[in-house]
Amino acid sequence: MNPKADWFFNRATKWKDEYSELRKIILDCGLTEELKWGCPCYTVGKSNIVVIHGFKEYCALLFMKGALLKDPEGILIQQTENVQSARQIRFDNIQQILKCKSTIKAYIKEAVAIDKAGLKVELKKTDDYKIPAEFQSVLNDMPELQTAFKALTPGRQRGYLLFFSAPKKVKTRELRIEKHLQKILDGNGLDD
Repeated sequence: MNPKADWFFNRATKWKDEYSELRKIILDCGLTEELKWGCPCYTVGKSNIVVIHGFKEYCALLFMKGALLKDPEGILIQQTENVQSARQIRFDNIQQILKCKSTIKAYIKEAVAIDKAGLKVELKKTDDYKIPAEFQSVLNDMPELQTAFKALTPGRQRGYLLFFSAPKKVKTRELRIEKHLQKILDGNGLDD
């Protein structure tokens, strides 16, 4: 147990018992406990294997390379359609955790084996994402914007493409694009 992570487990929360049980199960698998992103993260060497986190309706184990797990029990969940690598196992009570303790351990052992084998999730390339018509039109009209956009890191490009594509209304997409033009021209990502 890492004392830096204790605050996460000691705080009053709806999932306190569930978190403690998940912690015991994971530590029993020989992983190292760290605190990353404000959550307990379990590692092997320098590799992140699994994270414990909670939401309003459930707590979860998040496997960083979960897309590579075999998932014979069919319990892994892709959080959103844009999550490429990570997968969750969700719980809404401690009985669920206790019932599938051996399954959790098997998934952890498989995740460690995947990491040790050096396997990687093949991520979509930026070119695989659809450019919204409204943004493409602005890119066509502003060569300097096109140059600035292509100079962004692939992650920043994807962030903008997903953000610009999300609204259903054309007007909302246009407003988002207009609002962020200068950030792109300045070489910044959405959250910079």
